[in-house]
Amino acid sequence: MEIHGFNIEPRRRIPGLACAVWGPSSSCPDTCVDRCQPKAVLVELFTSEGCSNCPPADALLRQLSGTRTASGQLIVGISEHVTYWNSLGWADPFSSEVYTGRQNAYGERFNLDSVYTPQMVVNGAEQLVGSDKARLTRAIDQQLHQPAPITLRILSVHPSGARISVTFSADGEIPPRGAEIIAVLADDADTSSVLRGENSGRTLAHVAVARSLQRVTILSTAGQQTVEINVLPSLPQTQARHLVLFAQAPGHGRVLGVATAPV
Repeated sequence: MEIHGFNIEPRRRIPGLACAVWGPSSSCPDTCVDRCQPKAVLVELFTSEGCSNCPPADALLRQLSGTRTASGQLIVGISEHVTYWNSLGWADPFSSEVYTGRQNAYGERFNLDSVYTPQMVVNGAEQLVGSDKARLTRAIDQQLHQPAPITLRILSVHPSGARISVTFSADGEIPPRGAEIIAVLADDADTSSVLRGENSGRTLAHVAVARSLQRVTILSTAGQQTVEINVLPSLPQTQARHLVLFAQAPGHGRVLGVATAPV
């Protein structure tokens, strides 16, 4: 796998695959995309348009998300925009306290002195500077040698007004404590013209931009079930989006299985 990226220092928080699966080129029907895919690796990027060190990490995620490793695993990216840069000149239009809270929880789990941007978390198992290509490659390779114990399959996705009904199946080894099923609704791609702050005058491009992140159920047994996802009425209806569904060990632990499909 070849990834072109950058290697720069992270910004500390101010205290206080050649085959896209959600685009038009997908050869799989919308209702069974994940059936056609081998198991996947989840890469979460915590970023902000107010941070001048984040665009290289955004670029790395653009090159990576939706591609496959040499052994065929799909790499699923999520861009989660945090809020703590918003008071420093530019309010990131994609930011949410939900993603800030999720990053803080990872910071506690990984025993970090503070969270920072850009940061990537690979399969909930390892954190790293979001623009560090070499370390990211090693982290992904390590996950490929630790097969996900749960196979998630998205069987159908039915949008209806302010809700999306999702039917999925889960097979494999369910942990005794169960697994949290997290649903992320993400824009396929976004651009933003930044007017103020550290990136003033730049047009920034993002992929897989999280617009909602919800724990929809606790998985305790294998099988099939249907969940409902709430959609914010403020989200543009014309924006191309996809769903990322993943199983995660409680306490922001290891990601145990991932699936994705168009919406």
